[in-house]
Amino acid sequence: MIKEGAKFGRYEIMRKIGAGGMGEVYLAEDTKLDRRVALKILPETLAQDGERMRRFVREAKSTSALNHPNIITIYEIGESDNKHFIASEYIEGETLHSGLKTQPLNLEIALNIAIQVASALDAAHRAGIIHRDVKPENVMIRPDGLAKLLDFGIAKLTERKTEPIDAEASTAIKASTTPGMIIGTANYMSPEQARGKEIDVRTDIFSFGVMLYEMLAGKLPFEGESALDVIGSILHKEFAPLSRTAPDAPRELQRIVEKCLRKDREERYQTAKDLLIDLKDVRQDLQLRNQLERTASVNREESKTQILNATTSDVAHTTSSAEYVLGEIKSHKGNFAIALSILLLTAIGLGYWYFAGRPTKQIESIAVMPFVNESGNADTEYLSDGMTETLINSLSQLPRLSVKARSSVFHYKGKTVNPRTVGSELNVQAILNGRVVQRGDNLLLSLELVDAQTGNQIWGEQYNRKWTELVSLQSEIARDVSNKLRAKLSSTEQQQVAKSYTANPEAYRLYLKGRYHWNKREDKEFIKALEYFQQAIDKDPTYALAYVGLADSYLLGDYGNLSRWEKVSKAKAAAQKALEIDATLGEAHTTLANIKHWDDWNWEEAEKEYKLAIELSPNYATAHHWYAESLSAVGRFDESFAEYKRALELDPLSLAISTDLGLAYYLSRQYDRAIEHLKKLRETDPNYVRTHFYLARVYEQKGMFEEAISEYEKGFILEGDNPNDVAKDIASLRSSFKVGGAKGYWQKILDRTIEGQERGDFDGKFLFLRVKQLPFDIARLYAHLGERYEAFRWLEKAYQERNGELAELKVAPEWDNLRSDSRFQDLLRRVGLP
Repeated sequence: MIKEGAKFGRYEIMRKIGAGGMGEVYLAEDTKLDRRVALKILPETLAQDGERMRRFVREAKSTSALNHPNIITIYEIGESDNKHFIASEYIEGETLHSGLKTQPLNLEIALNIAIQVASALDAAHRAGIIHRDVKPENVMIRPDGLAKLLDFGIAKLTERKTEPIDAEASTAIKASTTPGMIIGTANYMSPEQARGKEIDVRTDIFSFGVMLYEMLAGKLPFEGESALDVIGSILHKEFAPLSRTAPDAPRELQRIVEKCLRKDREERYQTAKDLLIDLKDVRQDLQLRNQLERTASVNREESKTQILNATTSDVAHTTSSAEYVLGEIKSHKGNFAIALSILLLTAIGLGYWYFAGRPTKQIESIAVMPFVNESGNADTEYLSDGMTETLINSLSQLPRLSVKARSSVFHYKGKTVNPRTVGSELNVQAILNGRVVQRGDNLLLSLELVDAQTGNQIWGEQYNRKWTELVSLQSEIARDVSNKLRAKLSSTEQQQVAKSYTANPEAYRLYLKGRYHWNKREDKEFIKALEYFQQAIDKDPTYALAYVGLADSYLLGDYGNLSRWEKVSKAKAAAQKALEIDATLGEAHTTLANIKHWDDWNWEEAEKEYKLAIELSPNYATAHHWYAESLSAVGRFDESFAEYKRALELDPLSLAISTDLGLAYYLSRQYDRAIEHLKKLRETDPNYVRTHFYLARVYEQKGMFEEAISEYEKGFILEGDNPNDVAKDIASLRSSFKVGGAKGYWQKILDRTIEGQERGDFDGKFLFLRVKQLPFDIARLYAHLGERYEAFRWLEKAYQERNGELAELKVAPEWDNLRSDSRFQDLLRRVGLP
């Protein structure tokens, strides 16, 4: 046993927390990064086996790259004082094995854990990794209900070749009891694993089925007095069906378990993905059934109460209601029959009146309108905007609720609009309005949930709290609103929707200020946002969302003292820090994915991050939007358009998403469709600059240079440039086009660009607002002019500067006359385009 305070590299031992065949596990402090880790010290007998260690390190490296919320994160594999160790994420909570010992699992909890473990297996299997040892001891459950699958690849370290078992698995038993094997593994072995045969992902599915059976039945499907008896049972006996051991389990869930436990692996689920889909279907059916039963029960009780109140309201009796009714029937049979008929009709009328103004079915779509700041102080505008955005993000965690994104609902800020109009334009069933008043240390928030079809109020509430209660207030509001939507939430979903990312109200206030300035999308505002996010982190260093804000600020802002590469490096570090704190943040995965594609030129890793972001935050419009952009850049246009469609369903009024969709039409060579789409957007909002510049780009490609010049002129003026200067520039460009045609047009822009670059005072006009990307744009202009040597010379400069626009080389029409050149193909390869 290692003493407290001992050092392993940068890790300082705090205490022992476990032990097993694979070695001892200690809680340790990472003195470099100030975080707690689980440090597993490997036994010397294993560490000294060079071949097995090499295989283990190779497997552990693959596992560390999985980056999934339900898989433990491996930080490092190292060696200190001739001892090999693994440093991994420290998870507070208890193992599923411990939970099964202390109390039986109810169906809902078992399903939620099973879905999380199946999701982890799906991610691992798609990465080519087999767990080999799925069992309750290797599943940790955090206090918030998040399940983590542990010890990936551990079994491979101890794997021994065994002979096929016909003699009742004796050889496998020797292997399973060899020092180094994890105790209890035999209970969860698949038949092929027990026989020593080659294994694949279906082995994990069998072991998963054993574990799920145990969660539901409270006992193992295959048992025996010894490991040999257990394996004999696995190979030759049938388990007791769940219909007998867990009769309350839904029949479909029983079928899923039985399919997992087929002895012939060809008859099992062939992928964890198929298993995961079926489990999610069962959970959805179960939630719907529970909701219907709850609604029916509430309706029965409310109707019963109304009838009883109506029968007893005007009469006071010392006898019971039953005695009174029987007496009246005996003495006044005719009159009582008439009265009873009137009473029933009245009850029906009351029931209709009571329920007519309430939603009769679960609300599946909502728009949280910008909260109105009624404090009379513009300095507190950040509070009303921030509370709105926080509630949107919280409700977006619900998988069966469509919540319109911030940019769409803020289109209505400061406007008086009819709920039916909003419902129609945003295609939602309900509208949530809010008013915020701050008076000193007090906050007053009034909420109103409105039926978008009828305009009737569904629910209203007032919250009067102290400023210091702001964090808990946001969680309370999110929980109350979700309940009023008639949504039946699982315990995990309840925790997600009410999740607070910080307990520090001052850090939260600073974060809201940061987001308020960030959403203005101007360079000077990004600088302010950066400052506020950093202040929030200073108040709470574990505030993951503040790190996401920091990353987004570095990524989009222009800081004169920082190069693009420096900004990207800082953004990446902040996003990774956010995920280190909370790996379930879809926003952080989205930011990281954006960097991996456009700056790292690592499309495959970017796609993994995008998919994970969407899995974690399916209602996050930006994830769908940026993933659509990336798909478009690599030429997967059908998939790109599908993602754009989903992004616009979530954020239908976003001009940023809509204009980028127009650009995707252009990149896919659908020029007429791009023009039609962008012209409609121009009519919707003629003051949105990007629409004009994208239209100009399409017009140029179609040879419609007069139209392109007109769009540039409008765009420059909207950008705030001096109209006289714009008029001179446009006149000069138009004159060059009239004299020299297309060549004159491109030559004029090129001359202006090079001239401005040499003087250092070029203002960026005619270059699609990409002032800091001159090598790339100069290359593009030479390509239009057909001067290949100069085009490639400047493209190489752009490559050396790692210009992000190079990620579009594969599809952008501007480069079509260079594609046959071997230098272009070499550049595509170096940029990493598939």
